[in-house]
Amino acid sequence: MFSRILTVAGQEIRIGIRNRWILLATLILAVFSLALALLGSAPAGTLGVDRLTITVASLASLSVYLVPLIALLLAFDAICGEVEKGTLLMTFSCPISRTEFLIGKALGHTLVLTFALVIGYGLTAGLLVGMGAGSTAGLTDFARLIATSILLGVCFLALGYVLSSLTRQSGTAAAAAIAAWLVLVVLYDLALLGALVANPSGVFASSVFPYAVLLNPADAFRLFNLTALGASELVGGMAGVSETLPFDPRFALVSLIVFVAVALSASAVLIRRITP
Repeated sequence: MFSRILTVAGQEIRIGIRNRWILLATLILAVFSLALALLGSAPAGTLGVDRLTITVASLASLSVYLVPLIALLLAFDAICGEVEKGTLLMTFSCPISRTEFLIGKALGHTLVLTFALVIGYGLTAGLLVGMGAGSTAGLTDFARLIATSILLGVCFLALGYVLSSLTRQSGTAAAAAIAAWLVLVVLYDLALLGALVANPSGVFASSVFPYAVLLNPADAFRLFNLTALGASELVGGMAGVSETLPFDPRFALVSLIVFVAVALSASAVLIRRITP
């Protein structure tokens, strides 16, 4: 079983290398993180924290936009692309189950995303440490950011597999993936903000809003990372939000894991119904 999963994962990694996905994702993450590190150091002296921590706070907000988009672009044609090219029938004619095929895809894409995040963000951390602008606590924050960014990426990889299993054409899956990114990363927060402004002290603010934050992996990721920094002056509004939640902000990490499990299970069920 494991050899079949690793074979599929290796194929996805080779595709990522051939199509320059790994190089492109790494460059995007490295360029943006370096820009934030070099241009966003002004608050460090004022707030009394090192530049690594400042950079982690900035990257936590940036990752909400970049990581889900990269993950969806990796995953949107994982299933329907195989159907469209006619290779899914050949794959399933081999001694491999559909669940193993899906797990292999997920493993390969996760490794691609992990490489891009570790190298892209690691270059920034290394540069700051080399400049004497880091600390042990800052490196810990950076490691936590990379690990949770990988988990966030897996959430959207799993969502991409669901969308890919629901469609038969790559173009349709790509449109659905962009729509999902727009809704979850941009419009979802705007809707929550609008509801809070409309009724700041009502039932929504006290009973619905805290759990609505947990339902969205992008918001859960941001909540966990920014509150984990422990500097209210640095994280701003998110610190205020965490203080009003009826649960420990660390539950946001649990919600990410649950989202992955649910989305992967859904995609596993959907892929079994596909007739190549």
